[in-house]
Amino acid sequence: MNGEVRHAHAIYPGSFDPPTNGHLDVIARAAMIFPALTVAVVVNPQKRDPFFTLDEREEMLRRCTSQYSNVHVGHFRGLLADFVRRLDADVIVKGLRVVSDFESEMAFAHMNRALTNVDTMFLMADSAYSFVSSSLIKEVFLQGGDVSKYVPQVVLEFMESKRRLQGRN
Repeated sequence: MNGEVRHAHAIYPGSFDPPTNGHLDVIARAAMIFPALTVAVVVNPQKRDPFFTLDEREEMLRRCTSQYSNVHVGHFRGLLADFVRRLDADVIVKGLRVVSDFESEMAFAHMNRALTNVDTMFLMADSAYSFVSSSLIKEVFLQGGDVSKYVPQVVLEFMESKRRLQGRN
């Protein structure tokens, strides 16, 4: 970079269905590294029947990240590479929990770099959240388990409201 200082804009993509404390840990650490961070909710047609609507996921993330002036929440459909180009982002941030995450994310990182010349930065999950996934949280919650240690209070409130609307107690 020849001593040049870059003002990097990072994108942290995910389905966030729902956002977990693991996601928020990655957001907090990325927000300290990058002057601008876009948390991007992916509209993934392969993930059928999301628990939360796109608007609900964005709203939960906005509330959970409101203390960070450099974090913005958005969404995209289609290729992450297209979204990266549209925002003129400098780096993609991904959280890794286990080795299998790295194995699957590595292919995406290589493809995104080939398409955009943008690198992916991996942040290791805090050990307290290394086993936490949105899918696991939903499953435990819907079976009546206590997930309050793994999601922010605002997300838990959204989950409880959704369960009441669906008539599940």
